[in-house]
Amino acid sequence: MFETLEDVRRDLVGRLARAAKDRKSPMHVPAVVTSDVDARGMVLREFNYEAWTLRFHTDTRAPKVAAIDADPRMAVLFYDKAAKIQIRVRGTGRVLRDDPLTDMAWANGSNFARRCYLGDGPGTVSEQPTSGLPDDLEGVQPTDEQLIPARDHFAVLQVELAELDWLYLAHTGHVRAQFVRVEGEWQGRWVSP
Repeated sequence: MFETLEDVRRDLVGRLARAAKDRKSPMHVPAVVTSDVDARGMVLREFNYEAWTLRFHTDTRAPKVAAIDADPRMAVLFYDKAAKIQIRVRGTGRVLRDDPLTDMAWANGSNFARRCYLGDGPGTVSEQPTSGLPDDLEGVQPTDEQLIPARDHFAVLQVELAELDWLYLAHTGHVRAQFVRVEGEWQGRWVSP
């Protein structure tokens, strides 16, 4: 099934591309880990094959933003249970606040999705269960005008990939490959699982 490193690379690229485009992909919401050893599930918005970057959306007030600004090392874990394939990546994160890519991502979002950036910042303590949204926006799609202050809290998290680790779990014997980016080129090798 996976006889060559090129077979693995093609599989890896195809899975990351599908994960970004298909909400039903088992890899659509990977675990994203920051340098402070904190992990969270995040929706993968884009995999840019030419630049080898992953794009996520985040709130500028989230604790992970300060962690990435202080130390940009990151890891992302993808898993497809049915296919028995795990992909681990390492790279460098950047939080893009005022950037054409961020402007494009904001413009392409729906008002309903953008409304979460109007609420309290992630991790704000509350006396009761809360979405953090203002009461008048609970279950309501805000207008463009109401969303103006929300844009200041929206950012793109871009992860530039430097290392890839692909693992196929098979009852006949697991297979694992690693790829490291050296001067813009990927170098692959087989490793024991």
